[in-house]
Amino acid sequence: MIAWVECLPAPNISCRLANGTELRFSGEEVGFNQSIPCRNVSGYSYKVAVALSLFLGWLGADRFYLGYPALGLLKFCTVGFCGIGSLVDFMLIAMQIVGPSDGSNYIVDYYGARLTRLSITNETYRRTQPSP
Repeated sequence: MIAWVECLPAPNISCRLANGTELRFSGEEVGFNQSIPCRNVSGYSYKVAVALSLFLGWLGADRFYLGYPALGLLKFCTVGFCGIGSLVDFMLIAMQIVGPSDGSNYIVDYYGARLTRLSITNETYRRTQPSP
């Protein structure tokens, strides 16, 4: 699914249109619309995953919660890979590199941080760099 989002440019931004006219925005009007893919969530909370990883990661509770029972059992049997695996998993979950096993996104509070992975594709605008 795709959501159609209205984007408001910052105040005092000028844009030059294709026909050569220049628009100056006050910050109150819609500058352009953009389609953004919707995030698929299935009930896994980011706060709960981080808390489980921090306090019960050595028992594998974080991996059980996220839907990785084999890794959870392995962490449980090795006491979190002697603590090193717990620390690594805490960092991976906190940086949202490891997510739910079903491929969905975490439920993150609207005011919280959300990691957006940046990638370069063929549609990425590349600015030519001046040579020294």
